[in-house]
Amino acid sequence: MAMEKYFKKRGEKAGLPPGTPVFVGVKKMEQTKIKIIAYDESKFEEKVIENVGEFFFSQDSKGVTWINVDGIHQVEIIEEIGKKFELHPLVVEDIVNTEQRPKIEDFGNYAFIVLKMLIYEDEKKDIRGEQVSLILGKNFVISFKEKEEDIFEPVRERIRNGKGRIRKMGADYLFYVLIDSIVDYYFIILEKIGDYLEEVEEKVVTQPEKETFNELNKLKRELIFLRKSVWPLREVISGLERGDSSLIERGTRIFLRDVYDHTIQVIDTVETFRDIVSGMHDTYLTSITNRTNEIMKVLTIIATLFIPLSFITGIYGMNFEYMPELKMRWAYFTVWGVFVGISVLMLGFFKKKKWL
Repeated sequence: MAMEKYFKKRGEKAGLPPGTPVFVGVKKMEQTKIKIIAYDESKFEEKVIENVGEFFFSQDSKGVTWINVDGIHQVEIIEEIGKKFELHPLVVEDIVNTEQRPKIEDFGNYAFIVLKMLIYEDEKKDIRGEQVSLILGKNFVISFKEKEEDIFEPVRERIRNGKGRIRKMGADYLFYVLIDSIVDYYFIILEKIGDYLEEVEEKVVTQPEKETFNELNKLKRELIFLRKSVWPLREVISGLERGDSSLIERGTRIFLRDVYDHTIQVIDTVETFRDIVSGMHDTYLTSITNRTNEIMKVLTIIATLFIPLSFITGIYGMNFEYMPELKMRWAYFTVWGVFVGISVLMLGFFKKKKWL
């Protein structure tokens, strides 16, 4: 399960014709839920529907319709939506494949992008990724997510309350707002990773234990996963901002340029964190080496102290019959005095040489 996050099995797709939708990923909710929000500057309507047949949507409507689909494991529902909006079979296939790399495709009458919505789990110090697919049409946006939990609720509140310019703008602006919400949440994740980095860095210096090394490796894996999710996003946003799609108004492109700048900041921060973790890894190895050297120094000093003492005890441990000192009354205490004297002199010498 640890590697499920980085690579999902897709063996079921082997041998199938292109455009065959097969769910690739982990089922994260029991039933697919569809929520529709239709609005313009003066009107607002929100509804949860049970099946695709209940869509109240007209492509000739002057307002904006946002269709949010939570749960993409029920492939038949995604196929129905694809047929209703005349989506290309390859688009439907990509929607239900949660291993997709962030990308953008322009089909003329609609645009399709894939993003990664990232959630940071504080208890596990872990980044969890959810695939988000967005379809931008003339007057509608469709969002497909793996589960109901998301970061789009503040956007819904802005639409409900009519805050800001969102109710006055078109579908392309809603498209931008959803992308911006995902990118902005990356900064929250980076802040939490930064705090965790500081904790691990202190442990590396003060407590270079095996557990600390495991935390370093985990941080490295999380940053690789983060980089994999964010790095392609630069091309996606650039394609939207600099493309010639008629679906995106000129005024919205200015906002997309701002999202592009934020994406570059996120990528730069991720690269900085990776360099820090690499440096911490080297610091850990250095700390372990220094710690080992300190231990070896202490053991060497102890062994050195006992070398002359062992020499003396070795001499008087020989079984010669005539050894004058053996008959002396104070010989035992004299030898102990010699032992202590030699030890003190050697310790003083080591300290003078700054070996202690």
